[in-house]
Amino acid sequence: MQTTTLLARSRVQSILRGDSIQRLLALGALLLLLAFFSAVVPHFASTNNYIDILTATAVNGVLATGVTFVIITGGIDLSVGTGMTFTSVVMGIVAVNLGLPLPLGLLAALAAGALVGSINGALIAKAKLPPFIATLGMLYVTLGMAQVISDVHPIYFDQQPAFQGFFMSKPIVGIPNIVWVMLGGAAIAWILLNKTILGRYTFALGSNEEATRLSGVNVDRWKIIIYAVDGLFIGLAGIVIASRMNSAQPGLGMGYELDAIAAAVIGGTSLSGGEGSVVGTIIGAFLISTLRIGLSVAGIPDQWKSVITGLVVIGAVWLDILRRRSRA
Repeated sequence: MQTTTLLARSRVQSILRGDSIQRLLALGALLLLLAFFSAVVPHFASTNNYIDILTATAVNGVLATGVTFVIITGGIDLSVGTGMTFTSVVMGIVAVNLGLPLPLGLLAALAAGALVGSINGALIAKAKLPPFIATLGMLYVTLGMAQVISDVHPIYFDQQPAFQGFFMSKPIVGIPNIVWVMLGGAAIAWILLNKTILGRYTFALGSNEEATRLSGVNVDRWKIIIYAVDGLFIGLAGIVIASRMNSAQPGLGMGYELDAIAAAVIGGTSLSGGEGSVVGTIIGAFLISTLRIGLSVAGIPDQWKSVITGLVVIGAVWLDILRRRSRA
């Protein structure tokens, strides 16, 4: 009975929570960016450019979707970028080096991601390590393992032409399939977060973990499950980035975690936990891609793109703090 009451209360709070305001602000900012760049930057408003934005969002969108679950619980995952690299290398080992069927390689990438996420969850739930420390350590572990098992050599998927052929083909309105993979993954994540007990416990953990524990919920088990779900999206991102590059690059990964976390925060997911949405995260991912591509088309140096993106993230966190203070 206590568990039912807690879940009902958590659901009401999730309906009334203020992340919807920041989600709308992020959408408004995205539309303003598109209008601004279309008005002042020559050749920005073109179909090819918009498709480039969609394509550029695919990897970060998948990673950010997974990390949204973790941030809502009040945790963090700094290993998503290098974990993505590790899963792509695992797929390359299985599908190229071992010569096994490509579907087994895809499953291996997802399994490797789930394993990384489960270990993160176990370190946090069972070993009681702070999420920052546990996932920071996993960042270096997965980066090193990707380089060890690949012998620091890229793995090319030239022997698997159907791999890039499928994920990068454009059968629907000229949009690459990796974009539909991202949107499909986001749709599944939305269902998990809003229509299942996993989602209810995710919000409950972020809102009040101790109350959730006292209500009889096995908090440790659900933390591990939530991080494993994050890991599945890490594996999916590994598949997406490998298909874009037609290779698994063991030296990649560092920095992707910052973009993923930034997308979630810009979309209204609170770093304090208890608030967030998949829709907002995808909007945040699109906003980051639009900003960077718009600045590139405008001829702005890469250094300034990082500065401006950082200021946008700071602004999003500041808005989150203001929202929480206004409700206190």
